[in-house]
Amino acid sequence: MTVVPLLTMTTHGLYCPVGDFHIDPHRGVPRAIVTHAHGDHLYKGSKHYLVSTASEGVSRVRLSPNANVDSIEYGETVERNGVRISLHPAGHILGSAQVRLEYRGEVWVVSGDYKTCGGDPTCTPFEPLRCHGFVTESTFALPIYHWASAASVFESINRWWRGNADDGCVCVLFAYSLGKAQRLLAGLDPGIGPIVVHETMAPLVQAYRDASVWLPPTVRESESRRAMVLAPSSVQATPWLDAFEPHSTAYASGWLAVRKARRAVDRNFVLSDHADWRGLLWAIDATRAQTVYVTHGSTQILVKYLRGRGLDASMLTRTPGELAGSHSQQLLAAG
Repeated sequence: MTVVPLLTMTTHGLYCPVGDFHIDPHRGVPRAIVTHAHGDHLYKGSKHYLVSTASEGVSRVRLSPNANVDSIEYGETVERNGVRISLHPAGHILGSAQVRLEYRGEVWVVSGDYKTCGGDPTCTPFEPLRCHGFVTESTFALPIYHWASAASVFESINRWWRGNADDGCVCVLFAYSLGKAQRLLAGLDPGIGPIVVHETMAPLVQAYRDASVWLPPTVRESESRRAMVLAPSSVQATPWLDAFEPHSTAYASGWLAVRKARRAVDRNFVLSDHADWRGLLWAIDATRAQTVYVTHGSTQILVKYLRGRGLDASMLTRTPGELAGSHSQQLLAAG
């Protein structure tokens, strides 16, 4: 008997042959299920998209105006060719989702990007899901990555802002425009001064507000020397910053936990929207999955560690190859 794999890797990305859809394809396809709206997961050109309801607004900002986008609530199930599909919170950014697939008693979960530490009021916390097979990210899959509490990071950011504001110096905080900027905005103390958002961030900030995420008031420009300016790193060392003299600069990212990755700014704040090493291991353990595919990051390190713990772990690359067969028979592991 020929066993049809539940998931396979094609030149367009992760594919479910039975259900005839892709998950986070990196090229246009007929049907795409998208875990979240970051540019390395949401690509233009597909004929039909399925996203979480919370992600629909930011997804439409990123896609062309005439894109065909449907959405479902977290936990809601749709069925395609016998494959039961549901989306569940990933805790990464607004609307980020894990994709749960169930077919003939076998359950697989594709995590997308996720974080497990909580402390982010701009998105629904990560939900662990029991499954037979788990596809996990590994962006920060090294033991050196261990996140401090979000509360302590924001205390440091607001202290930096308050000190500069009292000295008549504008703060400019560089961050990624989707997810990180809105999380930072939610943690800022608007009592210190006005908050300016760069024009490229404004539509995404509005999409968060439209999704009923509370964010403090913002403006497009301000002459106040007490202002906090949120901007993408692309404006660093450009004339755009001349309007905010004098200013002090900072950057917020999980990568800054490593000294050699720190930016040439006045302050570096370690704040990530991905799981750290312990968070990744906790999430994998919580699935109870015996088969784990690792992608997007330090794949080799995590695979080696998981194999040492007795799991059937492999790297998932963009090289075509079957991922999952029946519960009793794995076909060909990618990597």
